[in-house]
Amino acid sequence: MDNNKYDLMKLIQVRFPRMSKGQKLIAEYILKHYDKAAFMTAAKLGNTVGVSESTVVRFANELGFSGYPKLQVALQELIKNKLTSVQRIEISSDFISEENALKSVLKADMENIRATLEKINNNTFDRVVNEIFNAKRIYIVGFRSSQALADFLGFYLGLILDNVRVVSNGVSDIFEQLLRVGEGDMVIGIGFPRYSSRTVEALKFAKSKNAKVVAVTDSLLSPLASNSDLTLIAQSNMASFVDSLVAPLSVINALIVAVGLREKENISETFKTLENIWEEYNIYTYRSRGSNDI
Repeated sequence: MDNNKYDLMKLIQVRFPRMSKGQKLIAEYILKHYDKAAFMTAAKLGNTVGVSESTVVRFANELGFSGYPKLQVALQELIKNKLTSVQRIEISSDFISEENALKSVLKADMENIRATLEKINNNTFDRVVNEIFNAKRIYIVGFRSSQALADFLGFYLGLILDNVRVVSNGVSDIFEQLLRVGEGDMVIGIGFPRYSSRTVEALKFAKSKNAKVVAVTDSLLSPLASNSDLTLIAQSNMASFVDSLVAPLSVINALIVAVGLREKENISETFKTLENIWEEYNIYTYRSRGSNDI
């Protein structure tokens, strides 16, 4: 049986018309929530969709698996090997149309935040905040679509702390930017499927230099997580060919706020100074006081 994700998803769709009513319920759930189904027992999956455990076993057989455990392994592989953009378009078109795009995507992002709230470990989150204050230097790494998240985290942490650096694609290679990383430093790697190999390599390098490595990613099975000391989980299930980064951004927001609350007195003075600078150099559009313009 080919465990390739695209083949498995398409196989479910091809076999769908001849499935029983109960099997169709399982198929629909897996197509939408394969990340959850991957770690459910046959009994749990059956209970979730409202069918018997034996129906779940027959569903696995219908797909060509010798038993449900084999299907479960294949589903877990799906998490590691995400679809290409072209494959995402083909599969997501079955669930999202131009007419319902707004509602479907917003609902999917809401579900990602809800699932993240259930999955994320509060103790790990608190430990990450503590490690941020213990670190001599903080490097933030994230490429491809995760670059936006890395820049956002770097921008705000840089306003609060003076030891933050975002590693970026530029004139110098990422390893040159991480040249002096070592024990006592922290490297925060941000990455979601399809994982950037450069981010994974950067975290491996940092770990080899005995730096504290934190991953912000979608699963403990992520290659970022396997190279980290602490992992913050944020769900990023795709709603289309566009990566869903709403939940990861929310976790990063929480991280910034938690750090800021500890430095409340210091950042108050910092932002007073910044407000004066922003006004003096017209960084933002300010309305003149007393103006009656609307």
